[in-house]
Amino acid sequence: MLDIQLLRQDLAAVQQALARRHTAIDWGRFVALEDERKRLQTHTQQLQAMRNRLSKEVGQRKGRGEAADELLAELATCKADLDRAEGRLAELLDELEQFLSQLPNMPHPAVPDGVSEEDNVEVSRWGTPPVFDFAVRDHVAIADGLGGLESEVAAALSGARFALLRGDVARLHRALAQFMLEVHTREHGYEEVAPPFLVLPRTLYGTGQLPKFEEDLFRVPHAESPLYLIPTAEVPVTNLVRDTIVDESALPLKFVAWTPCFRAEAGSHGRDVRGLIRQHQFEKVELVRIEHPDASYAALEELTSHAEAILMKLGLPYRKVKLCSGDLGFSAAMTYDLEVWLPAQGTYREISSCSNTEAFQARRMHARFRPAGGGKPQPVHTLNGSGLAVGRTLVAVLENYQQRDGSVVIPDVLRPWFGGQEVIEPR
Repeated sequence: MLDIQLLRQDLAAVQQALARRHTAIDWGRFVALEDERKRLQTHTQQLQAMRNRLSKEVGQRKGRGEAADELLAELATCKADLDRAEGRLAELLDELEQFLSQLPNMPHPAVPDGVSEEDNVEVSRWGTPPVFDFAVRDHVAIADGLGGLESEVAAALSGARFALLRGDVARLHRALAQFMLEVHTREHGYEEVAPPFLVLPRTLYGTGQLPKFEEDLFRVPHAESPLYLIPTAEVPVTNLVRDTIVDESALPLKFVAWTPCFRAEAGSHGRDVRGLIRQHQFEKVELVRIEHPDASYAALEELTSHAEAILMKLGLPYRKVKLCSGDLGFSAAMTYDLEVWLPAQGTYREISSCSNTEAFQARRMHARFRPAGGGKPQPVHTLNGSGLAVGRTLVAVLENYQQRDGSVVIPDVLRPWFGGQEVIEPR
């Protein structure tokens, strides 16, 4: 959430920054709400002063043994007016909160201008896409040949956009996730977290999924409060610092979690309906960092490099792009996407998105740090990134390591999970 004081002090600057996102915002509503708030706040303060004055005069008259009926009647009217004014002021503050909750984060000045993914800027490439001397198969055909993907069975169990993995393909999927966890905990210094997969609405509000993106979530009825299946581990893990004040000396906090992710994919009909690219349920190893504001952009570079390290160790060619202002996620101030090479598509596809949300999520969660030199607690900066999306990494391994006979070479770093086995043979 943006700082409302920034809007009050320099609305033009906020409007200019958010105009870069090319999203429609009803600024007239904010101005109208804010004008009424200022008027009503002044009126409320005047009524409070009148109430205090009348109360004092009533007390003085009674102390002198004088009648105070007229003053009591005036005081009663004043109190009634004050109750109405305070009630309406509370409503206005709620309406302003709702307006703010719908505003996206402001892009960092270093984010390139643009409208869509076509305007994203390539930063670097690593690795050389493999060249095959046979007809390249896509991951669905490869996995089918290995006896490892049963899409029809999954559809019979759960409907469209679900997958069932079996045998060595399922084992490869698990090995990828465990390999990622090992690298991030042992080499990169992240603390492993195993969070709940169902969360309360306020948890999703904290990271920005609610209220704006409810249609993309799976809601589960519950006696006390509705619960939602997590769309990413970013949601519960970032909320570990909700309603807390951490000492500056404790920063940074670095977490990693391997969880399933559940997404309704509203509005994505017809996109990647085949295979594992776009599923209602998939798994992801997520990196989350809680940082001092002065260190958060250096942390974004480091977090992104940690996701890149996984691709390098797996020998998967990829490119790094900086998202343009029009393609940024709702909560992000800056984002790098990592896109892995998929031979069957002859292009790079997103496999990780690494973002700095600055204080945007922290304000929604009331997550702060206490400066070492004293002073008022300040919002932390929160960052997150996929390290990596497990299903899409599986797709990339199957396609980049495929062989003419339908087999798939197991990357060296994953062989410990296969007892030294080097190849998955077709069935």
